[in-house]
Amino acid sequence: MRALALRAVIAVFGVISIASTVEKGGKFVYPQEHWLYRAPKEVGMDASKLEALRALVGGRGCVVRHGYMCFTWGDVTLSADVASAMKPVISTLMLIAVQEGRLRSVDSCVSEFEPRLREINGGKDAGITWRHLASMTSGYGLAERPGEAWAYNDYAIALFYDVLMQKVFKQDGDEVLRSRLGNVLRFEDRYTFYAFGPNDRPGRLSISVRDFARFGYLFLRGGKWERKQVLAPGLVRMALSSAVPASTPRTSGREAEMLPNQRSIGGGKDQTPTGPGFYSFNWWLNGTDASGRRLFVDAPPDTFVASGHGGKRCVWVIPSLDIVVSWNDADVEDHDESPGNPNTKCNRAVRLIVEAAAPGG
Repeated sequence: MRALALRAVIAVFGVISIASTVEKGGKFVYPQEHWLYRAPKEVGMDASKLEALRALVGGRGCVVRHGYMCFTWGDVTLSADVASAMKPVISTLMLIAVQEGRLRSVDSCVSEFEPRLREINGGKDAGITWRHLASMTSGYGLAERPGEAWAYNDYAIALFYDVLMQKVFKQDGDEVLRSRLGNVLRFEDRYTFYAFGPNDRPGRLSISVRDFARFGYLFLRGGKWERKQVLAPGLVRMALSSAVPASTPRTSGREAEMLPNQRSIGGGKDQTPTGPGFYSFNWWLNGTDASGRRLFVDAPPDTFVASGHGGKRCVWVIPSLDIVVSWNDADVEDHDESPGNPNTKCNRAVRLIVEAAAPGG
């Protein structure tokens, strides 16, 4: 009965217009130098459910509803690595490069900027596009041709970051991050693409949970920050609606040549089978896989997530609830086991978020 009641709540929220969450005068609330705070009940949230969320998740985190910070735990000012949750930041900067005219489109070839890709593996990698890199379907360092197979590949992400910063923007990664996102969103705390220093996995983002919530809030508001359209609505829609087809096979795992001295941004070339049906421009959408399993069964279908280390470092965005939740160093690491499984910590956490958002809030 409890599960049926929760599904009913999700169904109700699924038809709530985000327009109902605007302030009087038709304007959304945005954080300025600091977030504005409201008590949970002032934004229609159940404080007891949020306390249960804190106890389940641990680490540090914050909850934003209707543009107000309404619940925090731990040190929300502490900047630290967010692991793979940084990947949507990289793809967002790539989309900004398209918007600025630096890239022709997401379907243009990376080899236009890194011609050495044409010289390896009989030229198969010449066809890798920016979309492939943002979708984990590039086949880089593997036998498959671009677009043929799914492979959660951190060598390909390092290629993505390095070519984007060094050859497309032709700027240091931190300068790109500062000028395109940090200054506009007014990050409060230290942030850097050098989480472990300049010579250790550049591209790994260190950021506080309250600042990472600003990034999630940008997407909640359709790429707009106050009066500035940071990312065009069409690009936002594409980023959040282009999941790798659920029928996409997993890579065979057979190795292929990479560029000389190719580094990884963290892990290997084939880290998880979970992805097809869910993964879109480095975001995790709450879609369904080839077996019809939803990624998070107790979350509204419009939920999307930036996730690192199996859910240990996350930004959750739930447009139908007008909510952003950000956490780090959490006691949650079962993201990949979540499809169709209501008992993972990831799903239990988002269930508490949904239950905390009282109808009519």
